[in-house]
Amino acid sequence: MNKKLFAGWISLLAVLSVGLNAALAIEPFTVTDIRVEGIQRTEAGTVFSYLPVKVGDIMDDKQAVVAIHALFSTGFFKDVRLEVAHNSAAAPGTGVLVVKVQERPSIASIEVNGVKDFSKDQLKDNMKYAGLVEAHIFDRSALEKAAQDLKRQYVARGKYSASVETKVTELERNRVAIVFTVVEGPASKIRQINIVGNHAYPEKELLDLMKLSPSDWWSFFGSSDQYSKPKLSADMETLRSFYLDNGYLEFTLDSTQVSITPDKKDIYITLNMTEGPKYTVSKVGVSGNTLIPKAEVEKLVQIKAGDVFSRKNLTDTSKKIGERLGAEGYAFANVNAIPDINKETHQVAFDFVIDPGQRVYVRHINVAGNTKTRDEVVRRESRQIEDSWFDIGKIKKSKQRVDRLDFFSEVNVETPAVQGTKDQVDVNMAVKEKSTGTFSVGAGYNSGEGIVLTGGITQANLFGSGNNLSTMMNTSKFNRNVSVSYTNPYFTDDGVSRGFDIYDRTTNTTYFNAYSPYTSATRGGGVRFGVPIAEDESLSYGLSLENTAIGLTPLSPIQFVNYVNTFGPSANTALGTIGWGSDTRDSAIYTTEGSVQHAYMEAALPVLDMRYYKLNYDHQYYHPVTDDWT
Repeated sequence: MNKKLFAGWISLLAVLSVGLNAALAIEPFTVTDIRVEGIQRTEAGTVFSYLPVKVGDIMDDKQAVVAIHALFSTGFFKDVRLEVAHNSAAAPGTGVLVVKVQERPSIASIEVNGVKDFSKDQLKDNMKYAGLVEAHIFDRSALEKAAQDLKRQYVARGKYSASVETKVTELERNRVAIVFTVVEGPASKIRQINIVGNHAYPEKELLDLMKLSPSDWWSFFGSSDQYSKPKLSADMETLRSFYLDNGYLEFTLDSTQVSITPDKKDIYITLNMTEGPKYTVSKVGVSGNTLIPKAEVEKLVQIKAGDVFSRKNLTDTSKKIGERLGAEGYAFANVNAIPDINKETHQVAFDFVIDPGQRVYVRHINVAGNTKTRDEVVRRESRQIEDSWFDIGKIKKSKQRVDRLDFFSEVNVETPAVQGTKDQVDVNMAVKEKSTGTFSVGAGYNSGEGIVLTGGITQANLFGSGNNLSTMMNTSKFNRNVSVSYTNPYFTDDGVSRGFDIYDRTTNTTYFNAYSPYTSATRGGGVRFGVPIAEDESLSYGLSLENTAIGLTPLSPIQFVNYVNTFGPSANTALGTIGWGSDTRDSAIYTTEGSVQHAYMEAALPVLDMRYYKLNYDHQYYHPVTDDWT
């Protein structure tokens, strides 16, 4: 005979209230067995692992409430019921606990239609964050959250008219298919931006500082008139920095109003500000434990008495002093600029209080993200050494050198403290690989040669070794070129590079019935070395041997005829090269400052037939013009 013991509903509140209902009170009994009914995907063992009742336990009202609460909390079930089965042959006061469940459906598929602003990976991450993942349990609240989050992201991009609709279709085997239908709509346009409270600067000058701008005829070529919350936040910070860097110590942006027309097409923005008075610096001091000579610290101060207050100069000073201490191993030095504001005279004095903290050394240097490039290729660029004092300058230089390899699209360095210690840090370098190889192929046609094929392969990071291999060839009858170059940038552990070059160049103008036909064939090969002489400088030298053969016809140019009569139809050359190079760029990925220089001389050595020399100099200079342009 079966007797219902307790029933659970989806609402936990209902579970608790029913648990207190005397009508459902039962006589306690000892559980002799537990049986689970209604499961399709969930294993019985999973139910047993969450069920706080075991064979031999005494079951009562309180235990029933706890059991149902535990099973509901898993999120696997939308209904849970407990029953007891009594066996007349069993001992009195005993029974079998029957757990009857109704599983929530699983998500068979998630489809998103109409989305152009976001990539599939972005959508997948957003769905996962909301709790919607294929093959996982379906939760309608998670569906609503995902739809709201997607709508919110469109609003953040200024697309207030965007709509997001969802449809859930029940499938066989207790599964559901979810479809998101999105109508993105156009971005709302900014019709007007008003600034209230400005007195020192005209509104137009302030608006020119902002990336957002009212819609105009040239807005068609950009997106400056398309409102988005992140853009507005960035513009507000730009205005704040402008005032704080020009003496307005008490400047505040009091409020921002963004209003939209009923048709959700036009946006009006109002910025309310309080400029406050303009402050000058009355005095600057340095205190605390400087560790290094105070005179040296004072040279790093970027602000002095009589200057107009500038937050940038203030932060630059703290940064420079911190970096100077970081070069001595004080990775966690604090430099605080303590202000003393005189509101009557509109002057402010600053005291840079220095707390160097404890000197630390580097425990490990870790490299992550290099799925192709070998660890040693990255590590050999590091100027910071493990088990040595922390040096912020060497760590920055290490990042800079890894940047210059041009093997990675991103290079990030962090220096977290080692847990449980006060004097150790790790240097974690995270890189993101990028394509370092190119394969080019081309075809052309001309009446003299017909079809001409060209091809080349270049790999700057061969098999992740950091070595460079380049090949090129073409099938031109007029000007054929075949070459192979190979460079090992670390032929020695000290950074001496070695490279080889082989080439074959042929010119033949006789195919074109030219007025001045001739043939020329140059074949050669050589070896070259590069020796570092400073952190950013190197010397290079090399030697090549080549042979040049010239063929004449009765119509060949007189210059070629005279050359052959003087030197013969074939000449051997020993080419010597020597050069100097310098690279002070802050990054090869996003260069903002520095320079690249190369100077070299090529000379035909007086040991074989040819004599000549050639000089060359190349210089590239990078300088930041604005925050966005270099």
